[in-house]
Amino acid sequence: MTRDEHRRVVWAGDFAGPPGAPPDPRVWRHETGAGGWGDEQLQRYTASTRNAYLTGDGRLAITARREADGDITSARLTTLGRLTVRRGRVEARIRQPRGAGTWSAFWMLGDDLEDVGWPACGEIDVMEHVGAEPRTVHGTVHGPGYAGIGGGAGGRHEAPAPLADGFHTYAVTWTDDAVVWDLDGVEYHRVTPDDVPGPWPFRHGFHLLLNLAVGGRWPGNDADEVALPATMLVDHVRVLDLGSGGASGGTSGGASGGAEVTLHR
Repeated sequence: MTRDEHRRVVWAGDFAGPPGAPPDPRVWRHETGAGGWGDEQLQRYTASTRNAYLTGDGRLAITARREADGDITSARLTTLGRLTVRRGRVEARIRQPRGAGTWSAFWMLGDDLEDVGWPACGEIDVMEHVGAEPRTVHGTVHGPGYAGIGGGAGGRHEAPAPLADGFHTYAVTWTDDAVVWDLDGVEYHRVTPDDVPGPWPFRHGFHLLLNLAVGGRWPGNDADEVALPATMLVDHVRVLDLGSGGASGGTSGGASGGAEVTLHR
């Protein structure tokens, strides 16, 4: 039995429901709009079930589409105000979209975003994947003094096959003093307060986000010939307790406290 099999599931979202239904509104809400989202992205995020919907077999689909008028639509889901996480193993099992120009992400922002702004709130990118790098996953933290494309404290991992070929588990093990990334249980990067050139804003509650963008300023991810529709499939999102080991080599779960999940209902 692996160490992760000993971890207690603190919260799980498994996307059960009839095909075409929206994700659970008690947990997920839509952030909508266009304007580039700070990175010259091309999509307009909507609240439509054309862009975010249950598949009927326990999965969530986030689909970017080119509409009849040429507009590109997609979805960005957040748990802000509905679910808060602090510490733990935060993971999602995802099948990536295929094709250059897509930019999918599973990430977290500090719940104080609306009070202190970004990047002071802190950002933990559990997973970013751009279609121009079909085998690569990126994991990054952003904070004051280390934020934006190319500015965060991050790492990358090359999988043996394109990540759109099947489902993979993307995760961070997050304590008050370390963030450790793994793909399918294989660690590939870690960051501690000593590794960042600024404050460490990762000792408070965060909310989860899932989104599929198109285009943007990510180097080399040209969207001129992006093939749409493109879909990110999410099998589950989970928060597991830290267990007795915490982040291997970092602060233990006992020292920094276990995983905390708060549902705001």
